[in-house]
Amino acid sequence: MKRAILLGSVAFALAGCSTVTEGTRQNISVNTSPPGANCTFMRQGASIGSINPTPGTLKIRKLKYDITVECEKEGYQKTTAINHSSVAAATFGNILIGGVAGWIVDSSTGSDNKYDSVVNMTLPPISASATPAPSVPVAQASGAPLTN
Repeated sequence: MKRAILLGSVAFALAGCSTVTEGTRQNISVNTSPPGANCTFMRQGASIGSINPTPGTLKIRKLKYDITVECEKEGYQKTTAINHSSVAAATFGNILIGGVAGWIVDSSTGSDNKYDSVVNMTLPPISASATPAPSVPVAQASGAPLTN
């Protein structure tokens, strides 16, 4: 009987191990090439924060949903990256040691999830060929006669 109480106490104490070791929030850093971009973090269609300018770090709440990071800078193409939510390693140990109770605690707090800590993005420059050509020749627009 004492042994069962002791084992139960140990399991309860270890329940929520990821909550204790991993926490419910995480810092995500964004580096862009070139630096100085404005990046917005979106989850399930809602903005959860931004970094302006890059490089920078944002503290987010961990959930099971992926985060979309969208960066833009004048003269460069808007670039998007997906930071996938995955299961934190401590969750597996918690399930083995703490059982279902530990997993329930971790899952309810979001601490059983994690994201990549660093997002690196390259913003391609907007090329001159991507800009639409003017519909009126430059010489005609300035009033100068056209010659062939």
